Amino acid sequence: MSSQPSKEIQTFPNPAADRDYEIAFDVPEFTCLCPLTGQPDFARFTIKYVPDQLCVELKSLKLYMWSYRNEGAFHEKVTNTIADDIIKAIQPRKLTVVGDFFVRGGIGTIVTVTHDKKKQA
Repeated sequence: MSSQPSKEIQTFPNPAADRDYEIAFDVPEFTCLCPLTGQPDFARFTIKYVPDQLCVELKSLKLYMWSYRNEGAFHEKVTNTIADDIIKAIQPRKLTVVGDFFVRGGIGTIVTVTHDKKKQA
């Protein structure tokens, strides 16, 4: 497996697909660039999901999150894109992605995206 940033989220079969259980990821060192100034934005991401048939492979998630390091992205856009990409990769029963962006210019931003497969059907 590559050690370079990648937009590919790899998966593996859910070992307990007959049961609801939650998987939580803590990503404390997320970095992207402000699309207006080019200055770095730092955030802590929390990703929680209830898998259906597939689970997210951790190293690919690390490389995926790393891929934003040199991209300009508004907080709202990047948080929604991360949620969309995980949904596309694994079709989870439920998903919550929280981007907690550190204070810059005196303002911190928290963006929360939720998905519930039952409500989408």
